[in-house]
Amino acid sequence: MIQQNFGRALTVGVEEELWILDRETLELVPAVAKLVAATDGRDLPGVLKTELHASVVELATGASASVDEAIERLATLRRAAAEIAAGEGLAVAASGSYPTSLPAEQEIAPEERYREFVEYAGPSARRQGVSGLHVHVGMPDADTCFRVMETILPWLPLVLALSANSPYFEGRETEMLSIRAEVLAFLPRRGAPPAFRSYADWERFIERMAATGLASDYTSFWWDVRLHPRFGTLEIRAPDQPTSLVRTAALVRLVRDLCAWALEAPPRDPDPAERGVYDQNRWAASRFGPHGKLIHPDRDEALSVPELLKELPVATELDGAECEADRQLEVGRADGLRAVCADLIRRSLA
Repeated sequence: MIQQNFGRALTVGVEEELWILDRETLELVPAVAKLVAATDGRDLPGVLKTELHASVVELATGASASVDEAIERLATLRRAAAEIAAGEGLAVAASGSYPTSLPAEQEIAPEERYREFVEYAGPSARRQGVSGLHVHVGMPDADTCFRVMETILPWLPLVLALSANSPYFEGRETEMLSIRAEVLAFLPRRGAPPAFRSYADWERFIERMAATGLASDYTSFWWDVRLHPRFGTLEIRAPDQPTSLVRTAALVRLVRDLCAWALEAPPRDPDPAERGVYDQNRWAASRFGPHGKLIHPDRDEALSVPELLKELPVATELDGAECEADRQLEVGRADGLRAVCADLIRRSLA
């Protein structure tokens, strides 16, 4: 049996993944160990942690009582990371991909779990030069967590479309507004989770995979949304990493409110055929961001993102008119990729 710590409904925890770069060259630097070590003795409302690549630092708030509290903590963590970086001649920037980075050439963080992952996944792992926003929403119990996951799942491509912030990869324009979503598709166990019938089915599947030795536990499943029993949360992993903290706040609030709605909504039966609709919508969100059409979760109709937002069961301040990838492309086409990188640094701390 997988350890469970459910019971605190609708708490909010946020994880962001920021790039670490040289202040002068604006190129990525494998300096996460310096940033993490420098937090010793600091009274922070969360932690700085390693990620797969040593040029990325993860910021994690822990459980907060509200979205506002989580964002306030995240703002403190962003400022702390920037201050520590500045003291080392470095800077941090937030985005779904880093415009000039060649991921396969980036140094892997010096931890055994990352070395083992790269040894297993090979180029699929090394290409993961992308960053996402992960939101943990507290759930009262395991069965409810599973039900909420299935209820919000059809709306997550819309969340991805609104968050699109990775138009560049390996130093070039990709013609995808969220190339991150496609890069994640190189991984095993990605996209939407299989259509399990219940939490018990999900648990049996995880335990079977762990028994084979091909996965350590459920955190080795890089689905767009996953149950996190040890934290007692539903972890929504679909969005690109936003640059603006205001954008992060809007996406976190949207995800939390979707979960609150789903707690009271009628159950949605898992349907394997609907995973095909999810895949189509996920691709369209990756390709076009908020400028494409997505299939309505409950109708045989494709709607523009602004139209689908009107059907969303919760309110959001995001209007679907543009995304942060649009800003990156505007700057890049006018002034080049170095200007995009400089703009990301400025807006990450605005």
